[in-house]
Parts: sequence; structure tokens; C-alpha cells
Amino acid sequence: MVRDLEERERVMGGRTRRGRRCGLLGSYMLTLALASFLAVAPPARALRFELQSGHTKCISEDIKIHAMAVGKYAVVNPSDSAPLPDSHKITVRVTSPYGNSIHYADQVESGNFAFTSSEEGDYLACLWAPDHNPPATMAVEFEWQTGVTAKDWTNVAKKGQIDVMELELKKLEDTVKSIHDEMFYLREREEQMLDMNRSTNSRMAWLSFLSLAVCLSVASLQLWHLKTFFERKKLL
Repeated sequence: MVRDLEERERVMGGRTRRGRRCGLLGSYMLTLALASFLAVAPPARALRFELQSGHTKCISEDIKIHAMAVGKYAVVNPSDSAPLPDSHKITVRVTSPYGNSIHYADQVESGNFAFTSSEEGDYLACLWAPDHNPPATMAVEFEWQTGVTAKDWTNVAKKGQIDVMELELKKLEDTVKSIHDEMFYLREREEQMLDMNRSTNSRMAWLSFLSLAVCLSVASLQLWHLKTFFERKKLL
């Protein structure tokens, strides 16, 4: 009987270890596959939208701390054979989550910006078209890249004098690091949200007890008032 139990424990322990190894291997293969997909995926195209004179368009990007970000913008010329009209000018401002100005350009046709984030959160890029009479509508192209996609791999290849295979491997390595950091970042955000939920639930519980106490106090006060009223009227 004892030998059978020991044998079962050994079998279960072996299955548990094999299950853990399979789980770790599966996670590693999933991360590697995702990194390979991101490494060979085509670069993101610029965002194009219409902006009317006197209006503002804002775009936000959630960027973690110490991440590199680059962006560029340009007003699209409505006619290829003519120069860009004077009415097609924009003012651009990029601010951090705490309102610090990172980039500002006034009355320009195109431009670019680059920075390394010192704050964590939503960075905001606002594009404003000044008033014009008659009103004009312009098309604007805006591109914002962060993390691995913000790195200039062409200059990396030129400076390091590396071939295509090594360049792809470096892209894959940086992509894996980015995914790894993003997983820890999401875990930290999840813990923050859980702490916020616990704090909110605790406050709601105290508020419920306080509301119940107030209701009981008001009900007791009403009963006392009715009792004294009926006693004065000699109805009780």
C-alpha cells in the first residue's frame, strides 16, 4: 500500500514538472512567434485625416517611461502642379501626461519630433488650423511610432556594418525585449487597477455602512417625533 502511494506521488510529481516545462516552453514559443511576426510585419502607415480651419484635432498615445518616440506630420498638397496654398498651415503641440510641452511648431506645413519619455501615461499631440476666410479644409498626414518601431534600423545597419541576417536578428532581439517589458508593464498596470478596485470597494463598503447608519438615525428620529406628537395630542 505504501509503495503504491509513493509510486503515485512520483508519477504525479513527474507529470507536474512536465506540465510546468511544457507551459514555460509554450509561453516562450508564443513570445518568439509573436516577436517574429512583429519583426517581419510591414511598417505602420501614416494616419491621414481632414482638418478644417479654426478646428483642432488631438491624438493620444500611451507611452511607458524611458521609451523612445518619433513622429512626423505634413499637410497634403491638394494639387500636384501648384504650390501649397497659404491657408494650408497648421500649429502643432505635443505635451506629456502632466502637461509639459515637448514639441511646438507654429504655422508650418510639415515637421517632425523625437523624444524619450520621462513620464508614463498618455502623450497628446494636438494639431490646430487657424481661422481662414473662406473656410478651408486640408488633409494632414500624421505618423507616430514608439518603442522598437521608432528605431532607425537603416542607420544602425550602416554604423554597425552588418548584413541583412544580423539586422533581422537584432530587430527580433529588440522586439522580444519590448514584448518582455510590455508584459511586465501590463502586469504593473493590472496590480495598480486591482489596488484601485480594492480601495474603491472598501470606500463603498464604508459609505454603505454610513448610509445605513444615517437612515436608521433618521427613522429613529421620526419615530420619536411621532411618539411625542401623539402623546401631546393625547392619542396614546
